[in-house]
Amino acid sequence: MKRLLALLLSGALTLLTGCAGGEIPLFSGSAAPAPSEPYPQLVSQAFLPESSEAVETALAGFGLELLQRTRNVSGGKPTLVSPLSVTFALAMAANGADGDTLTQFETVLAGGATLDELNAACAQLTGDYHNLDGSTECVIANSLWKDCDGGIYEDFVSRCKGGYGAQVYEASLSDARIVGDVNRWVSKHTNKLIPRIIEEPFQEETALLLINALYLKNKFAAPFDPLNTRERDFHHADGSTSREDFLARGHADMLYLQGQNAQGVVLPYDDGRLGFFALLPDLYPDAPSFGDWLDALHGDDLVPLIDGRTETQFLAFAMPKFQVEWKGDLTAILPEMGLDRAFNSNTADFSRMGSNPEGYYISKVVHATRLEVNEKGTEAAAATVVAANGGGTAPENGVTLILDRPFLYGIVDLDTGVPLFLGTFE
Repeated sequence: MKRLLALLLSGALTLLTGCAGGEIPLFSGSAAPAPSEPYPQLVSQAFLPESSEAVETALAGFGLELLQRTRNVSGGKPTLVSPLSVTFALAMAANGADGDTLTQFETVLAGGATLDELNAACAQLTGDYHNLDGSTECVIANSLWKDCDGGIYEDFVSRCKGGYGAQVYEASLSDARIVGDVNRWVSKHTNKLIPRIIEEPFQEETALLLINALYLKNKFAAPFDPLNTRERDFHHADGSTSREDFLARGHADMLYLQGQNAQGVVLPYDDGRLGFFALLPDLYPDAPSFGDWLDALHGDDLVPLIDGRTETQFLAFAMPKFQVEWKGDLTAILPEMGLDRAFNSNTADFSRMGSNPEGYYISKVVHATRLEVNEKGTEAAAATVVAANGGGTAPENGVTLILDRPFLYGIVDLDTGVPLFLGTFE
């Protein structure tokens, strides 16, 4: 049988597992010790080519489609995902793939660029985000937990260590102690925002666990005055209304977005690289619903829209002050996005990952995220478990933008367009 592979990411936590024929445990040793060594701030890029713009563009499209499909599977409820975290988990797994399975990873995550270019982009972003200016705190941590009898190649382990700075542990994934070990690792690297990602040990057939943890805390370059925070009505997608605390600012120059039948704002952080954006669909007779508008949006639309931001006089701006957390299963979503071979025990080719004669495949992906927006800025984290068994012209007199009905928001790299977090407030 194909063995189970597992990837966990906090920021995005991905678990791969697989079995076909006879199932073999990922870990057969004792439970892994609680990690104690700090995650390396820079990963090695010595063996990698230059980062590719094609990869960065593809990651923006991947992130938006991930949000759209995840929201639809959730029944149109408010959703928050971390495309960056999911990308890191899947990219590590891609280093064990070959043949058509590898081609799908390169197509979906890298826009047709090579695996080396995908690895280079991940390494470049990791280095950049760990060295941001200002007050930004960013942790991107990876680890690899392997079974003694899992047959995992040392070359694959080395690629994860060298390209992703992954810490390596050995443990029995079916041992009850693994639950505490994994949850402690995730909690530590998300500053306790995600204290639990798993509730029970893995199947005995699990052969490998890869974990990514993403934690991000940012301050706005221009914080909101707490004295201006006021309650307002928010009109939800289901027609109900609730009273929410709104951050507010008036008669100020801000970065304005317009296009794709929407208008919005970018709130840069004080690191000079990342920013929070919010996009509100236009409201007019016969306008599409929020869900229909979101589904019609493409990554090729979103990146130029944010790139086209213009400094504009805002007469009034207000948006909810909120905390949100989301957890869900991406197992049915990722195959529909073009990774179907990796999730199929009959077609998956992870022959570069290990020596199990029957191979490996992805059987489950669980993702968890959390985000807080307040006057000072944002704090966010995410976890994913994968298991294998252009701008418009602003009004001349100024802009009034009140985000009091469903809108799209996210944390984005203003240089590359890569989304770290994307969500819907509705």
